Amino acid sequence: MTKSMLEIPEELNVMLPALRELVGVVARQVERGRTGGSVDYADFQRLLLAQVDEIGRGAEAAALSALDVDAPRVLINKVLHTRVLRCATRFMGLLGPVEVTRALYRPTGQRRARVVDPVALRARTVLGEWLPATAREMAFEVQQRTSREAETSGKRLGRLPYSHASFERVAHAVGELHVRQHVAVEEALIGAFVIPDRASNVSVSLDRVSVPMEEPRDRPVGRPRKNAAKRPISRTFRMAYCGTVTLHDDDGHALHTIRYGTMPQGDPESLCTGMADDVATILARRPDLKVVLLCDGAKEMWNLLDAQFTTAPFDLNKYVVRRLIDFWHVVEKLAPAAKVIAGETDAKPLLARWRMLLKNASSARVTILAELEASGREHVRVGEDTPVHDAITYLTNNDERMDYAAARRLHLPVGSGSVEASCKSLVNVRMKRPGSRWKTRTGEHVIQLRALALSDRWDAAMDIVLSQPRVRIHAAA
Repeated sequence: MTKSMLEIPEELNVMLPALRELVGVVARQVERGRTGGSVDYADFQRLLLAQVDEIGRGAEAAALSALDVDAPRVLINKVLHTRVLRCATRFMGLLGPVEVTRALYRPTGQRRARVVDPVALRARTVLGEWLPATAREMAFEVQQRTSREAETSGKRLGRLPYSHASFERVAHAVGELHVRQHVAVEEALIGAFVIPDRASNVSVSLDRVSVPMEEPRDRPVGRPRKNAAKRPISRTFRMAYCGTVTLHDDDGHALHTIRYGTMPQGDPESLCTGMADDVATILARRPDLKVVLLCDGAKEMWNLLDAQFTTAPFDLNKYVVRRLIDFWHVVEKLAPAAKVIAGETDAKPLLARWRMLLKNASSARVTILAELEASGREHVRVGEDTPVHDAITYLTNNDERMDYAAARRLHLPVGSGSVEASCKSLVNVRMKRPGSRWKTRTGEHVIQLRALALSDRWDAAMDIVLSQPRVRIHAAA
């Protein structure tokens, strides 16, 4: 057996027991494999991971201890502080809690001031004890799954072995930090955004999606029944907003999508302002890109977008903003009318002809509208609906947003699939789980964090959100 000598600094001696045990675990497994003994490799993997984690926690304890400043008096950002206590505490790392002894200080002469922990300041912790990478990963887990699922996953994988309550608290703390500075974060992100070389146009879409909200409910009049809730609530569905800015190539394929969202009680005007600012920043670097607004026929959506995309810089002649109703919403509106006019058997050929007209003729809307009006079936009812009348109204109200032939000649997308998919991935998948309900404030945390993750902006955003001003700490003379 070859013996090797490894020199370890004295302050890292805390890692030695775990290192010896790790070598022993591997040596026993190697010997067992050589001699043909029975092998439970899964058990070996678990033991190996446990020892590696123990070494990691020891290393982190040593690194955190080095951040401690132990002196009777210190200057923290040039403010004199006096030591009030020296005690042990736990900092929460990726591999689990790490115990560290450190000194606490208070501004000199201010008995009621909060104590200051130099280790927490220098490590840039969240909520005083959660190390930055830990907080970042816990927030990532909660934006994509429930806190209980994150707890179970963490314990199974041996990473982030914390309770669901801790996941909730830390994730919402990170979400609060982001929401508080999201304007500055978005400006920095779009400033650093790399525009794909193959991009030829950018589409902007806005839509709504229902979210289950927790709202207070009035208590019944009279004496409450036994075990009645002291603060009764109801689960009510409200409409949240989702937006997308998507870069496309000449074939209409999406190259990159930036997603945005806000809760029902949020601020959709600010959401649209953010999208408009991002598009303006992109156009300042790539003025050759064509811009198209894509939505369904909802008047509210168009009012919100038009309020942002009819002002500077989009009112300049060099930035032509085109507007289109989502092609498939138009087809969906025409399909019932085709059945009323041609019957179930011949409706498909008629609808196919209308679709072909819309794609290839700029006059398609006028032609189809004339056919609908000439059919004499405008007031025919199907249940509670009048499909032909509804289609006529839809085509009349959106006369400037249906030139799909011109859009296709310019290689512009004609469908709002990006925002439709974002409604599902941003809201439905995470926030409409069975029995779930949300409050506006905490829901805003999750929807904003999830928008970052789905837009491939997570790491860059967290670098900004979790950054803190540099702290200068020196022992006072």
